[in-house]
Amino acid sequence: MSSWNSPNKVLYGTGSSKTVGQQLVKFGCKKVIVVYDKGIEAAGIVAKILGYIEEAGIEIVKYGDCLSDAPDYTINEAGALARKENVDGVVAVGGGSSLDTGKGVCILLSNEPPIQQYFAQPSKPPAGDISNLKPLILLPTTAGTGSEVTPGGAVADTEHNTKENFVCPISLGIIDPELTLGLPASVTATTGMDAFCHAFEAVTSNDPNPFSNLYGGKALSLVAKYLARACKDGSDLEAREGLHLAATMASMSILGPYCNIPHDIGAVICMDHNIPHGIAVSACLPEIIKFIAPACPEKLRIVAKAFGIEDVSDAEIGDKLSKAVLNLMNEVNMPPLSKFIKTKEDLLASVPKIMETQNFFFSSRPVTEGDVTDILSKSWDLRN
Repeated sequence: MSSWNSPNKVLYGTGSSKTVGQQLVKFGCKKVIVVYDKGIEAAGIVAKILGYIEEAGIEIVKYGDCLSDAPDYTINEAGALARKENVDGVVAVGGGSSLDTGKGVCILLSNEPPIQQYFAQPSKPPAGDISNLKPLILLPTTAGTGSEVTPGGAVADTEHNTKENFVCPISLGIIDPELTLGLPASVTATTGMDAFCHAFEAVTSNDPNPFSNLYGGKALSLVAKYLARACKDGSDLEAREGLHLAATMASMSILGPYCNIPHDIGAVICMDHNIPHGIAVSACLPEIIKFIAPACPEKLRIVAKAFGIEDVSDAEIGDKLSKAVLNLMNEVNMPPLSKFIKTKEDLLASVPKIMETQNFFFSSRPVTEGDVTDILSKSWDLRN
């Protein structure tokens, strides 16, 4: 018996963001806080969304200081503003960090601050009251995290320098590929590889199910087909549509198996070395593929199919797929770990923290401290 959680309502399609004001009216909102980061604002995306909301006659409170990896203090700051202004809804526009900030604000509208007291704990019920939350609409501007369909947020615990999670259901996700047009190739690549990792981890999990394989397998094929195209031509709408659909489906695929080795390792090195999330979770992917290959060759065939790799033996699947993924990473210019970390020794210094904070519960192969050291060491050598 397997478990899978059906996501919230979503609107998908080019131009769907233009309906955000109408959707807020349906929820009965009169005054909302809109959260975003300065990059999205500079790109002109925020002004469009604000215009759609204003056209619907809804009052707006702005918070434009979202930061990468959603630090706890920015969520608390935005939450305090929302409470002070007595808003009755939350709209988040941007990448995963802005969407996670919006989720945190939504929690703090119905629960006393700070956000730190709502960090999820294993085997414990969700902290805080999530039964009477204000409407929350998310508009992703990157095709990566799939936060618009995951009932929880990620937050950086700045006191302990760790990545934590909290529970927050979503009212509506509006997925408009037009919002990703012109996204820089570097951001397209890193967010796209994050989506790839979500799908990869779902289908190679030790507890996959028909839903995770369906959504994950399709997401993998879409990323393999469209990521390089979108990086080469940011105005390629077909590629943008394919990647946005991939990101959403990839995130849906992990609503049961959940993440494993790439995100377990990436969550720690991201915080320890200030590495962008998509780079951190995908940095070791080629070596992780070879590591798990003996334990799940049939599962890797689902991934390999996305690259047109078929009729390959169990003994060869790991190497062939690893090379295909490495070629994709090189084609889209994913930066090596050495861009963020001075030495291999500095990278390996994160191993004890990885073993202390991560459990690798959904990995298809048991993971030891020596395995993590080996994966990180070989990954450093592979692309440096």
